[in-house]
Amino acid sequence: MRRHIYRAFGFLAVGLGAIGAFLPIMPTVPFLLLAVYFFARSSPELEKKILDHPHWGPQVLDWRERRAISRRAKTMAIGAMATGAVFTWFTLGAPWYYISLAILVIAGSWIATRNE
Repeated sequence: MRRHIYRAFGFLAVGLGAIGAFLPIMPTVPFLLLAVYFFARSSPELEKKILDHPHWGPQVLDWRERRAISRRAKTMAIGAMATGAVFTWFTLGAPWYYISLAILVIAGSWIATRNE
């Protein structure tokens, strides 16, 4: 029973990661890390599928092994969050813009300070 729950959460995390690949304000790799965690406990072949992915696999492995984020990934993540903040400014304005800006500062600072 527990394996089925882990597998369901793994698929949910992959789905959220797929959405994040297309939306600038939503991350991808953190959801894939979560999916790998769940799949490691329910389906090693699905875990391996993510780890062997040509684009996302190396980023997940870097984090898993060294707690590192590549410079390119940092730039892309912070740039996407900044784009989301600008989009929020033009579409929703204050006070929503300030929430988006706070997320950019907090999450962007954390991302920028990780190992490369």
